[in-house]
Amino acid sequence: MSTSREFSAPGMALRTAAILFIFVIIFTALLSAAYQWTKPAIDASALEEKMKLLNEVLPAGSYDNVLLDDVIILPPTAELGLKEPSTLYRARRAGQPGALIFEAAATDGYAGRIKLLIALGADGTVAGVRVTQHKETPGLGDYIEPKKDRNKTRPWIHQFSGLSLQNTVDKDWKVKKDGGHLDYYAGATISPRAIAKAVRKAVLWATEHNDRLFANKEAKQP
Repeated sequence: MSTSREFSAPGMALRTAAILFIFVIIFTALLSAAYQWTKPAIDASALEEKMKLLNEVLPAGSYDNVLLDDVIILPPTAELGLKEPSTLYRARRAGQPGALIFEAAATDGYAGRIKLLIALGADGTVAGVRVTQHKETPGLGDYIEPKKDRNKTRPWIHQFSGLSLQNTVDKDWKVKKDGGHLDYYAGATISPRAIAKAVRKAVLWATEHNDRLFANKEAKQP
């Protein structure tokens, strides 16, 4: 009897292992099927969110090309405060340059890096700026986001719209506390100061490379 039990134990183990193996295969197949079934909806949602953000800095009616198909992949760019590759979008109307939409970062925010999305018209005028990520103090420094700014009529970040290197002298690309043109909230100067400096540097960079960025057919930095 003991001999029979000794030989049956390995058999039981093999059967259990086979059952587990089959279960894993079935479970993996179900997960794969679920992913394939939901992927189009997930991709569509991600695309919708991306376009919503792009259209916040540049209204959809101001261009007629497909932004997501007209891009340049930039390598890490110090002038933009970026240590990682980023995507630059080119807006056109009737085939003519309309605006550049690109990422930048303020590296000296109160609580670290503040990521930005900037739209700059082909004429060098800022069309819009949005903060896409930050860790500033809730309730104090987060007014840099339109959704959290108490001023719903003219959120703080909207001050950059319409500025250019032609109509704004260097000293005015600062908050009023530093002798510049931009408003700020008392007790929360560091965040807007950092953003103002980052936007100006980004505008300088994009203005300098404007023609080459629009003409560039390859995914590389000018």
